[in-house]
Amino acid sequence: MNKDSVPFTKEQLEEIIKTYPTPFHIYDERAIEANVARLYKAFSWMPDFKNYFAVKALPNPSILELLHKLGMGTDVSSLTELMLSKMVGIVGEEIMFTSNQTPAAEYKLAKELGAIINLDDITHIDYLEANVGLPELISFRYNPGAAKDGIAVGIGKPVEAKYGLTEAQMIEAFKIVKSKGVKRFGVHTMLASNEMSEDYFVDTSRLLFELALKINREVGIEIEFVDLGGGIGIPYKPDQKAVNIEYIGEEIRKRYESILSANGLKPKIYMECARLITGAYGYLVTRAVHEKHIYREYIGVDACAANLMRPSMYGAYHHITVMGKENAPKDRVYDVVGSLCENSDKFAINRELPEIAIGDLLVIHDTGAHGHSMGYNYNGKLRSAELLLKPDGTVKQIRRAETAADLFATIVYPA
Repeated sequence: MNKDSVPFTKEQLEEIIKTYPTPFHIYDERAIEANVARLYKAFSWMPDFKNYFAVKALPNPSILELLHKLGMGTDVSSLTELMLSKMVGIVGEEIMFTSNQTPAAEYKLAKELGAIINLDDITHIDYLEANVGLPELISFRYNPGAAKDGIAVGIGKPVEAKYGLTEAQMIEAFKIVKSKGVKRFGVHTMLASNEMSEDYFVDTSRLLFELALKINREVGIEIEFVDLGGGIGIPYKPDQKAVNIEYIGEEIRKRYESILSANGLKPKIYMECARLITGAYGYLVTRAVHEKHIYREYIGVDACAANLMRPSMYGAYHHITVMGKENAPKDRVYDVVGSLCENSDKFAINRELPEIAIGDLLVIHDTGAHGHSMGYNYNGKLRSAELLLKPDGTVKQIRRAETAADLFATIVYPA
């Protein structure tokens, strides 16, 4: 895999920058569309398969509208994410509302929009009923505990996670809502983040299918859908292989047929992938503005952790391409850094790169999920624009860059 491959040339970027100054995130619409088609093909054995895109990864209405046209719903966990869904016409059961420690106002809007409400705890049944009323359809989030002991990056061991119900609580919860008149039911889990093992997700499907069968037998209800969650990773590093989605789809089909179909059950299959959908098709474009030569060689760029937090927060690797020097020897070692008053504000540490000159354009890869959305205003830094690269090569601004007026808008002064 040529990790330095990007969907634009240096000359194209220079033209874009004449209108939209660096730094900015840019997303490749054509690649996103092809990737969505690949996922849906892998689950074509399930006619009602639907992916609910996790809005937190890329909360831009233009992206949500694009994905909705391709058959996706939204997975949301807050009031504003519900509002974003409504903004682009995603309503009803095309919204999966999965939240925790949820205020009543958020449940209220979710119910008004007709969203699927996916409860995170058995005690939330009474809270929802008292404050909003129970809907016809309810789902519960399952935490398998020690039954799923693998460590998933970002979420951790299930026994240490704050999310979900135990198996015994799942059984009891469905008995309670059934007795209260709920008519339709779903089960859900979300155990991983950026997990690269295909078998991890296949095993997760087995756990949920066995749980759905057990609920059917012990509670006397039929599970309408099984939401397998998301968390499928992408190859951030050049030596990583992409996850084999086709393998996952086929192996899940086998377990669906042997566990559920063989017992007369035919629930729909849902997922809530986001990083898998857009992560590899976003790029942070920035320009080298300084160099520094002390104990290490530094290249300072006009982006910072406010534009991409993952490297400073997680030590995450994001590949960097120096435009126009894609084939040049990587015979220099740099720390590529931003301007925050934090030593962790580094996009790369001891990275082998071509020689970089002031003014060079650097493209930081794989920022299409949990990139711009994790931005913040520390040091008074302003978040960048977001652009959409259309299939015909044109560029559409889908979020303007912040201004100082945006930053100061919430200040009350004089008090």
